[in-house]
Parts: sequence; C-alpha cells; structure tokens
Amino acid sequence: MRINWRKWNRVLHRDLGYFFFGMTVIYAISGIALNHIDHWNPSYIVTQKTVQWDVVSSDGEIDKAMILEFLDDQGEDDHYKKHYYPEPGRLKIFLDKGSVDVDLESGRAFIEKLQRRALFYQVNFLHYNPKRLWTWFSDIYCVALILVAITGLFILKGRHGITGRGAWLTAIGIIVPIVFFLMYQ
Repeated sequence: MRINWRKWNRVLHRDLGYFFFGMTVIYAISGIALNHIDHWNPSYIVTQKTVQWDVVSSDGEIDKAMILEFLDDQGEDDHYKKHYYPEPGRLKIFLDKGSVDVDLESGRAFIEKLQRRALFYQVNFLHYNPKRLWTWFSDIYCVALILVAITGLFILKGRHGITGRGAWLTAIGIIVPIVFFLMYQ
C-alpha cells in the first residue's frame, strides 16, 4: 500500500495551523508591540504628573499621617504601601501601582502611576515565557512553526508550487532577512 504523502502533508499543515492559531496571534501581537518598545511601553500605561507639596513639619520629620494627608489630596490615600528616605532631602513613597518621589527642599513631588494595558500586558507576559511549562509549550510551538513552514512549501503542485512561482517567493523570503542581517552588521 502506497502512502499518499501529499495528503498527509496537507493534513499536518492544516491541523497544526488550526491548533496553534491562538499562539500565532499571541506572538504576532506581542512581537509587534515589542518591536516598538522604544516608542511606548507595551505592557503598561504610564501616567506622570508633578505637584507641589508644601511640606510643613514642626520637627522637620515627616510621619505616615502627613504622607497619607498628602496622598489624600492627590486621591491616592488608599494606595499607600510604604515609604523611605533614599537620601537626605528626598522621600520615596510606594503606591499599589506606582510611586511618588518628593524633593523635600523644593516640595516638588513627582507621581508616577502604572496601569496594565488590556490585551498587550497578557500577550507580552506569555511572550516572556513566565513559567517552565509554558516554555515547553512555546518550544513545541516553535517546532510546529517550522513544520508548518516546511509543509506549506509542498501544498501546491506545478507552476504555483515550490517548483515554480513558490521557488522564487521562497528564495526572496530567505534573501530578505539575510540582506537585513548584513546591513545591520
């Protein structure tokens, strides 16, 4: 009995494509986001503002109650975690999703807040391989991508397949990354 390798090639290509559709979308979205990391933070929306805090203390010390009063004025009183003095004249306040950096001499306070970007945070989290089991699944996905690429070469026959037009497109698809590699070296 003769094995119809073209049939099994199509079946493998189709089924791997269906099964790994979600992974392909995850890696494509996060790949685009990470390509532009110099232009934006793909995982978080970062908001920053500078406010004036007229720090008045009878003994020159700032206690937690004073910090909470300041945070209340900024709408952040229930986000307080802790504070410390990284250097003389500077106060650092940690919030649930951000921080406040205060120059005690000038009273200038720099507030930075982080908010997770919908969808981008989650796909970037997975792209960074968070756990060992996910790493194995990602490796299997990479092998499947190689198989999908190879089986895709043999889907069509004749002048539209790998012996015709497909050969030219495959050659161009190999040459383009080589050219970019050589340009950047």
